[in-house]
Amino acid sequence: MHGLAYGFSWPDVQDSRNSRGFPCGSRKLGSPARAADMYVGSYHRACRKAAETLQPERLLILSARYGLLDLDDVIEPYDTPHGAAGATTARRLLEQATERGIVRLDPVVALGGARHTALVRTVWPHARTPLAGTRGMGEQMARLAAMRDGQAPHRG
Repeated sequence: MHGLAYGFSWPDVQDSRNSRGFPCGSRKLGSPARAADMYVGSYHRACRKAAETLQPERLLILSARYGLLDLDDVIEPYDTPHGAAGATTARRLLEQATERGIVRLDPVVALGGARHTALVRTVWPHARTPLAGTRGMGEQMARLAAMRDGQAPHRG
């Protein structure tokens, strides 16, 4: 079974062949870099650690500017939040998922804030969202730490 996870996979769908991805972040390097190195903020690092704990075959980042990124994609720094001019759109995300052959993946797990998960759900409406219902960054970081430590989060 293959699945695009945006940071986390439920225990019943964990599979080393699953792709994993996670959100970009507002803190970035100031020069062109690999996507794996561009995002330096604590939220992105927490998502990445949670994803890496699952030992996926492939990790993807959902960038507000560039859409789906592989870790080795070299990108320019940017300051484009979701919904702003120049931000990736649901249409672009669908095109990218189609090009990558991942548009029909199931299960899909979206890890990130409401804007990221809403965008993911435009392509994968069945996506699970384990951070849904959190009341702020502190609670999200606690759930990410629990996932990193192998504890199942609240199902969203």
